[in-house]
Amino acid sequence: MGRSKSPVRVITAVVAMAALVLAGCTKPGPSLRPTATTNPPGVFGPGADGLGDTYYPKAGNGGYDVANYDLDLKYDPPTDTLTGTATITATATADLSRFNLDFTGLKTEKVTVNDVDAAAEQSGAELVVTPATGIATGAQFVVKVTYGGVPKAFDEPGLGEIGFLHTDDGAVAIGEPEVASSWFPVNDHPRDKATYTVKIAAPEGLAALSNGAMKDKRSAGGWTTWTWSETKPMAPYLATVVIGKYRVKESTHDGKPMVIAVDTSLSAQVDAQMAQTPEVIDFLESKFGPYPFDALGGIVIDDRRVRFALENQSRPIYSSAFFEAGEDGTWVIVHELAHQWYGDSVAVNEWKEIWLNEGFASYAEWLWFEDKGEQTAQQTFDNSYAPADAEMWRVPPGDPGKSDLFHESVYTRGAMTLHALRVTVGDDAFFKILKAWAAEKAHSNATTPEFIALAERISGKQLDQLFDDWLYGEKRPPRPRR
Repeated sequence: MGRSKSPVRVITAVVAMAALVLAGCTKPGPSLRPTATTNPPGVFGPGADGLGDTYYPKAGNGGYDVANYDLDLKYDPPTDTLTGTATITATATADLSRFNLDFTGLKTEKVTVNDVDAAAEQSGAELVVTPATGIATGAQFVVKVTYGGVPKAFDEPGLGEIGFLHTDDGAVAIGEPEVASSWFPVNDHPRDKATYTVKIAAPEGLAALSNGAMKDKRSAGGWTTWTWSETKPMAPYLATVVIGKYRVKESTHDGKPMVIAVDTSLSAQVDAQMAQTPEVIDFLESKFGPYPFDALGGIVIDDRRVRFALENQSRPIYSSAFFEAGEDGTWVIVHELAHQWYGDSVAVNEWKEIWLNEGFASYAEWLWFEDKGEQTAQQTFDNSYAPADAEMWRVPPGDPGKSDLFHESVYTRGAMTLHALRVTVGDDAFFKILKAWAAEKAHSNATTPEFIALAERISGKQLDQLFDDWLYGEKRPPRPRR
């Protein structure tokens, strides 16, 4: 996620900072696995109503692993009504008598499991599904949920309204960390990645955009249906639909489809900045390795409620605030595209380790400006290190606390942690570490201890103290030395 864009942006030469807020700390525990439900063999029981994430314990659900979501949707802007059918293909990881899906704000009309009617009850943010017969461990099953209604937004501290948001001429689904359940039933945690097909019908004349490659577009009866396919595993919060009046430009880069869309209310200078996307991708490939997805691009929306950018897989969404008054938004393009490697392909296993997303993407900005000769990463580090009483020294980026999930420390001190590693191990080892992390953890989930272990393996150095100081300390760490 790009840092929140306040109406007045105050930055040093290239360090774009925006504060969001602050709290707690503890070192990461052992990695949690994709299921939080274990029944004795042959005993069927309910799947857990959460995966036990430290900050969001009820996010996601236990007892199954989703392989694919097939969403067939229709959105009517004048009434703000979303209707659709979600077809979910999953595998049981426990003997299930029932299971939960995260789903809120919309009315469930019918649920089937393997084409047989199932009982379903909506309880708060949970859709509890009881199939006609139990589902055995290892069995694949298909859930179909038909639903509709007017989506309701979430209020996320530091970000404001997120979720499926009605706009002047359409809608946008955007936010982090819990957002997907506002528009489709889902196992809503990054630990359960899946592939997606999203079919969206919108009034003719409006664009209907989503992740991945566009596979079909056809009009009939005053409606246009757009079909999109994301073939690489994707965390639920990265899924999106954006509906409205957009200038949509389709092209290719390195043989991959590229779609860039800009709200028609915005000036052409925004299109010109977004046209840097291929150049940024090429630069990041030189540092991080091959681009991890089959499509690329970006969407710029014009909505005063959204003052941030988000790394939606293969197609980040940017607030128009980053490009206002001709302002150079290149840094945020770099940031969100870097997330395609770190955050999207390599996803967090627990939300408390979000520095693995934001610290890496922020450091990509430093590398970009270093490459352009504007300011070295060391100079950026020094500028950030200078204030001894900065608030970020009191917020450990490796475990900032739920209320400080998007604190400046997660971004800036997270990036500083990587620079401290670079200084300590040298450039050759450092860039080997970045590429190995992206390659070895591609399309999966990862933890801080795993990153530390990889860094020690490649560098041959003992790095516990460095990471303890920079990720978990509550005072300014000593300057790094080779």
